[in-house]
Amino acid sequence: MNKKKKAKFNVLNAGGKRGKKRVKERWRRPRGIDNKKRIREKWAGKSPNIGYKNDAKLRGLHPSGKKEVLIYRPEDLEGLKDVVVRIASSVGKRKRTAILEKAEAMGLRVVNYQLKVVEKKDESKEKGKEVEEVKQ
Repeated sequence: MNKKKKAKFNVLNAGGKRGKKRVKERWRRPRGIDNKKRIREKWAGKSPNIGYKNDAKLRGLHPSGKKEVLIYRPEDLEGLKDVVVRIASSVGKRKRTAILEKAEAMGLRVVNYQLKVVEKKDESKEKGKEVEEVKQ
């Protein structure tokens, strides 16, 4: 069973004329007395309502169809099966590598695999340190 497709719920006039953005593309409830979106003019676009809600079995799942679990430390991985792992953004490099190694050994998929980005940042910091040492 797949999730429903939903319309893009924007504020009226989002996007504007000829490519210029008049109003940001985000949802705000229409409240004006003459607002055409509030009175549900067909040309004004879709508005969110309960009919767009997905089945309870599908809500909160990762697009792959598996349950997504937020992990803060390697011990949180114990006993997990048939889930998708997301490492919390506050986890540092050392714990992140430990979580990645353990998840790989357990055969779990990690959604936000960002170790390469962290290593690139560290390399640039080390280069900066070398430059500072030369100046002194």
